[in-house]
Amino acid sequence: GSASVYVGIIDEGYMYTHGDLAANAGTNPGEIAGNGVDDDGNGYVDDVYGWDFDGNNNSVFDGVGDDHGTHVAGTIGGKGGNSAGVAGVCWNVKMISAKFLGRNGGTTANAIKAVDYLTDLKTRHNLTLPATNNSWGGGGFSQGLMDAIERANAANILFIAAAGNDGANTETAISYPSGYDNANIIAVA
Repeated sequence: GSASVYVGIIDEGYMYTHGDLAANAGTNPGEIAGNGVDDDGNGYVDDVYGWDFDGNNNSVFDGVGDDHGTHVAGTIGGKGGNSAGVAGVCWNVKMISAKFLGRNGGTTANAIKAVDYLTDLKTRHNLTLPATNNSWGGGGFSQGLMDAIERANAANILFIAAAGNDGANTETAISYPSGYDNANIIAVA
């Protein structure tokens, strides 16, 4: 792991102040916290820890309803070796949130915005971001979402996706977004 490598979490928000996650909470290096200005010119004001596309604000953690995003963050980058909580896959990494799921689920339009947001952080702001985690699924085929995933592919960002959460055989029943044929998708069962 490396503290200069980021993983984007496209999901609910995550509790970046949690004891096992705070050391690995990534921040947007182009943004100055709390000044009410879009410092990096990406269209989002004070997106220090990422952006909440569901709420259209910079509050990427909205309480216990963001339990899945926090769980995902713990799996990815929970600090290990500290005799507390959980140990993630990578103990030394930075995570940044692109929240598009809220209490009522999420929209494909906001999923597209989330993918493009992280792609922009890598391409325009030189963030070392080799992968995004996408532990979500649902809805049918969307050319727009497939195109956003392809823009991430062009930026050399892996799109790690849940193979499906309903026990279906994904060789006979396509689950999206893992079912798109973009070369950067890794479907995880």
